Amino acid sequence: MKNLYIAEKPSVAREFAKALSISGGSKDGYIESEDSIVTWCVGHLVTMSYPEEYDPALKKWSVETLPFLPEKFRYEVIDGVSKQFQIVKGLLNREDVSCIYVCTDSGREGEYIYRLVDQMAEVPDTKEKRRVWIDSQTEEEILRGIREAKDLHEYDNLCASAYLRAKEDYLMGINFSRVLTLKYSYQVKSYLGKDRCVISVGRVMTCVLGMIVRREREIRQFVKTPFYRVIGNVALADGTFEAEWKSVEGTKYFQSLLLYKENGFKEEKDANQLIEELSRPEPVMAVIDKVEKKKENKNAPLLYNLAELQNDCSRLFKISPDETLKIVQELYEKKMVTYPRTDARVLSTAVSKEIYKNISGLQNIPSMKEYAGKILESGSYKGIAKTRYVNDKQITDHYAIIPTGQGLGAFNSLNDTARKVYEIIVRRFLSIFYPPAVYQKLALTLNRNGEKLFANFKVLVEPGYLPITVYSFGKQKEDEESKYSKEMVDAAMQLKKGMQLPIRNFEVKEGETSPPKRYSSGTLILAMENAGQLIEDEELRAQIKGSGIGTSATRAEIIKKLVNNKYLDLNKKTQIITPTLMGEMIHDVVAFSIKSLLNPELTASWEKGLSYVAEGTITEEEYMQKLEAFIRQRTEAVKGLNNQYNLRNCFDYAAQFYKKPVKDSKSTSRKKTSNQNKKQ
Repeated sequence: MKNLYIAEKPSVAREFAKALSISGGSKDGYIESEDSIVTWCVGHLVTMSYPEEYDPALKKWSVETLPFLPEKFRYEVIDGVSKQFQIVKGLLNREDVSCIYVCTDSGREGEYIYRLVDQMAEVPDTKEKRRVWIDSQTEEEILRGIREAKDLHEYDNLCASAYLRAKEDYLMGINFSRVLTLKYSYQVKSYLGKDRCVISVGRVMTCVLGMIVRREREIRQFVKTPFYRVIGNVALADGTFEAEWKSVEGTKYFQSLLLYKENGFKEEKDANQLIEELSRPEPVMAVIDKVEKKKENKNAPLLYNLAELQNDCSRLFKISPDETLKIVQELYEKKMVTYPRTDARVLSTAVSKEIYKNISGLQNIPSMKEYAGKILESGSYKGIAKTRYVNDKQITDHYAIIPTGQGLGAFNSLNDTARKVYEIIVRRFLSIFYPPAVYQKLALTLNRNGEKLFANFKVLVEPGYLPITVYSFGKQKEDEESKYSKEMVDAAMQLKKGMQLPIRNFEVKEGETSPPKRYSSGTLILAMENAGQLIEDEELRAQIKGSGIGTSATRAEIIKKLVNNKYLDLNKKTQIITPTLMGEMIHDVVAFSIKSLLNPELTASWEKGLSYVAEGTITEEEYMQKLEAFIRQRTEAVKGLNNQYNLRNCFDYAAQFYKKPVKDSKSTSRKKTSNQNKKQ
């Protein structure tokens, strides 16, 4: 009897064969030895059938046939990979195969890929089926995964959530796209002068479109407000430092209507009036009211999950989330990094005990040799399990993306971008074994004529982990120590309460309120991870718990689809994302009909529901009942609307912000007819 190992793709299957020392001849679609067989899918082999497979009449889109909610879903083999499916089906059902090891990617989608094949191939339950769950494709990890493989049924809840995710996207996509196209496509296509228009919507992609359009409209509607700050240039040692005036309780301008905010006036003349008051009498001296000195430790950031990595790659290298995922997937398949589609930013306790192996291997990379060597020499890795970088409770399927320390023979074959992506993963990983960066902070409160001026110094005392981090790519912010001379910093640290300092002059600095920033491809990924909120502060992001919009495995593909549909524009040089006119029009159609699709919190709640199914908290039936009720209610509501022509004003509003104003196809055709009549 033989064991059958089924992987998600040929390259992975070859790694399993190599780890298992299966040296048998390579057949058409599989590798076989005396006691083992290794075969593979080619991504998805099976997909959900279109409505016309249920009833040919459903091929024609009609409001009478909506909502489409089949009692039993149908599936079919994908045409282009039917040959491989037949090979896999035959192997799964071979009489001499006693145990099937499922080796597809360790996650919801990988589970779905195999279960569909198992279902379509009608593999009997009498065969033993075991699930291999691994975090990297190193030989050691593959063998561990096979050795510790669990009964496939232990993953039935994950399987249920995978089927539900597919059914949800399928039902929302088909029902909402059809009903909105039937209801509103004439208005959209006539406005754009197109022959046809399919309004494509979905659970996740429409929500993301809404985030982009809302942000763009916030920027358009934003009105800059100027304000005027008063700055004193205070002499110290061989230079000057800035002290900013602020209105605080007990001072003349506290809560004055002249102020825009506590440190700025609405009118420049009022700021100049204050300067006159502060400049008399001479000499212009300020008394130190308060001195606060403290050291601040800044720890290395948490490890990369996919969203964080995609954001950094967008920011540093100007590559899209989709491209980042392709690169890190390639690194995973070359055994260089661990599983990429992860939401966790920490290590497991088990992995932390063996982490020295990962560090040791990195000594073979010239640029990392010194850093890895110091970690091993100091033994700093030994206490990592007691730090914030190891937390089993924050891991669901996989721990953070880290280098394996293996597969380094492929390092020189990587292209320049892939090498950079790998290097920032390595640097982020090694940095957690270094001490924190230490800053000396000094806060001064100065008193001049009863008014208060405030100054802050922040000086890097010990660099700690900083030299090894991503800042090596030239993105480090200027530290205070480079802003001021050593003599000036030393003098500042000697300041005490009651001392007097001369103020050379005062000046007015004009500022203005800033509009919201447009999303980049990276910050959009972060916003999706945090249910529509763009939380740029890393520590705050780490505290946010709950499901986001989409998953780490799907977010890049969603953005790519919106760009391909021409609903969004992605600037490849800057990675800034903006809506197209069509995207804004589709947004307005949805806002007029199924507005809840634009709600990030609602979309995140669906994703959270899927995680509840995977955990066994709710049943598949409960989730399906809520899903069908939502689709039925929203579809019927759209069918009863009569608001198509009210969209014209929304379209006109959006169109004014685009270079080429659009015209009705009717008016265009009337012009052509008129011109032809003139010629005749």
